[in-house]
Amino acid sequence: MMHDDQSRPFETRLAAALRALDMTDDQARISVLLSYLQQLQHWNKAYNLTAIRDPGKMLVQHVFDSLSIVPELRARWPRRNLRIADMGSGAGLPGIILAICQPDWSVVCVDAVGKKTAFVRQAAGVLGLKNVRAVQGRIESMDSLDADLVVSRAFASLSDFVRVAAHHRAPGGAMLAMKGQDFVDERAALQADTGWFVKCAVELHVPELDARRCLLELDSPGPQGTS
Repeated sequence: MMHDDQSRPFETRLAAALRALDMTDDQARISVLLSYLQQLQHWNKAYNLTAIRDPGKMLVQHVFDSLSIVPELRARWPRRNLRIADMGSGAGLPGIILAICQPDWSVVCVDAVGKKTAFVRQAAGVLGLKNVRAVQGRIESMDSLDADLVVSRAFASLSDFVRVAAHHRAPGGAMLAMKGQDFVDERAALQADTGWFVKCAVELHVPELDARRCLLELDSPGPQGTS
């Protein structure tokens, strides 16, 4: 359910969202985040990048949702030059948002659909993001991206995420899936099908969104696992 905040100017809503996420120091990034939203809205008319058409809903369900993991990533991986692979990135979510917020991170946005990777390249160019690379192809067929963090959002089941993307995780790296709160069945299937398990589940707060969201860290038994 959307809140009445929807009628407020986007800049005001974004500033309030950053405060709610304890990201007040990121206020200077508001103009770039709004420029990304404008690019998404413009390209979506021709390329159908997302089923969400209303820019106010895009702000919440795409931008705010992607922003919600930034504080957690910063707290748990507080180092420069972090290598992030965003799997099934679509229009660059959360990859481009992470790249905007953390210029010292290197982000690869992977998607099988050419028009989506073309949009990511275009948006990164317009926004001046030197730390974003878009790669088109099948995730399971690519050579390893050797990423510190392999991230997915609204991509696939946990089992499928592990099957197609686990080889992109660098030794000691993490597999992170953004999910709704109802992941009990997926958790059970993950362990039964792959042997992997949910190492950590962190509840996320998405400003202006009533639905509950979480960030799951997945791990595997054996030498590559970080447990």
